[in-house]
Amino acid sequence: MTALARSTGRVDRLAEQAADAAAVRALTTHPDVIALRVERIRSQVDALLWAGIVLGLAFTMVNVQSFAAGGADPFAAAWWVAWLLDPMVSLVLLAVLRAEQVTARYQVALPAWGRRTKWLTFAATYVMNTWTSWGLAGAPLSWSGVVLHSVPPLVVFATAESGPGLRDRLTEAVRRALTEHAAGEGSTGGDTAGAPTTDVAVHEQPAEPVREPAAEPVPAAVTRPAARRAPRRPARPVPRRLLADYLADARTALHTAHAAGEVVEPSPTWCRQVTGCSAGTSVKLAAALRTDQPTPAPTAVPSDLPSRNGRPGAGEEVAA
Repeated sequence: MTALARSTGRVDRLAEQAADAAAVRALTTHPDVIALRVERIRSQVDALLWAGIVLGLAFTMVNVQSFAAGGADPFAAAWWVAWLLDPMVSLVLLAVLRAEQVTARYQVALPAWGRRTKWLTFAATYVMNTWTSWGLAGAPLSWSGVVLHSVPPLVVFATAESGPGLRDRLTEAVRRALTEHAAGEGSTGGDTAGAPTTDVAVHEQPAEPVREPAAEPVPAAVTRPAARRAPRRPARPVPRRLLADYLADARTALHTAHAAGEVVEPSPTWCRQVTGCSAGTSVKLAAALRTDQPTPAPTAVPSDLPSRNGRPGAGEEVAA
């Protein structure tokens, strides 16, 4: 009795764990849960991308200001105005990137001028940031300066170009999860309805031997697990019957009737009854069957019989 109780308790625990696992799996693969997780990842990706872009543009601001100031005295008017050049270019670039973030969310491409503006601002930022390092302002060529001042603009450019593609893939992941979920519900709708009934029946079955016997022997109803519904097979298409098929059936029925000693006239009505064809086809069948039947030979009239009109026949002699 103790071993049976332990076995029953183990079965109960396994059944509960199986039910929990099934519920977790159903919720994990649900399209709404997938969409929520993807949106969280999208928010993290957007935050990291924007942080990298802002830090890269802030790094280039000092070099662009030095390029625009052109050796002006600190705190002079030209020195202060030079600080406006990089924010002007950066704000236009950020506006385009922000619009591209929203359009990529709904898989809509930017217009041609939007992409041109983005590339123009990137090119302007790169040129102004590395002009002095290339030795074009009377300064010596510095390869280390070229590498140092080229990394932030190129990283910002690569980040801005890869961001829309990443957002587009995240949106496509949500759409694909929704499509697969809808297809799974359409193909396994009957199996999903029958699964909980089977689990409940298996869970209740081991508990029956532990029940106390009743005062009078009463036959206990045995609970059988519900049969798993087999998926419906698609109905096979009915092959199209041709005129030759109907004609073969009609000929077979006509030969059978003649063998049984029946006198059958192959009329269109009779053809429809034995083959189930349409009215137009029955006319063609009747004509074909009548053509198949042999034409009866004309019966010769004996010459010794008198004619009906009282005149002598061809072989009769006229009495004198």
